[in-house]
Amino acid sequence: MTRLDKFVSDKLNITRSQAKSMIKSGAVCVNGEVQKSPDFKCGDGDSITAEGRTLDARKFVYIMMNKPKGVICATDGKGDKTVLDLLPEDMRRKGLFPAGRLDKDTTGFVLITDDGDFAHRILAPTKHIVKTYIAVLDKPVTDEVISDFEAGMTLGEEKLLPAKLTPLDGCTVQVEIAQGIYHQIKRMFKKHKIEVLELKRVKMGALELDENLGEGECRYLDSAEINRICQK
Repeated sequence: MTRLDKFVSDKLNITRSQAKSMIKSGAVCVNGEVQKSPDFKCGDGDSITAEGRTLDARKFVYIMMNKPKGVICATDGKGDKTVLDLLPEDMRRKGLFPAGRLDKDTTGFVLITDDGDFAHRILAPTKHIVKTYIAVLDKPVTDEVISDFEAGMTLGEEKLLPAKLTPLDGCTVQVEIAQGIYHQIKRMFKKHKIEVLELKRVKMGALELDENLGEGECRYLDSAEINRICQK
């Protein structure tokens, strides 16, 4: 059970004093009835609205976003727009962060959540959760490049996990990696003097990016979809 003022503060991303004022003004309802007591105890089964807006009572949320170019995967963009800035007002809540990063000019599947344990489980290299990308290159790949990816190449002093590189059409390829070091895919191709012109993440684990999501759009994931992210 949680104090009502803390619940409202967390869900609306406002201060506790602001939440208390809102509650005392009669703007908050619990299970259809006005609740003016900030210390009222509420739980996951309660239906809570603030100024007519339904507040999500779930402990954690998991959001799929189709990230556009020019947006930062961070909680603070330091002047740049972040994926959190793209969230609709009714999806914003305290503690949200992007689980894993895409470069500023990389597009596609970003998972936004407030569940730190889940994020660790899907991002840790030891878990081998595969992330799948589509890349457009400035030249076709050779068998040598494919073999180097599959062998687990070395970047600097770091030995990478094996990656799968599949040619698709012309200079378009699919890349599957189970880790995510800084600019990893671009650096892997650069080692072979190949430039990545476009890069999009299309899949995390066994869950594909929803093709109905336009760039910058997002939606909640259900429990079955969340479990698919953890599938190898």
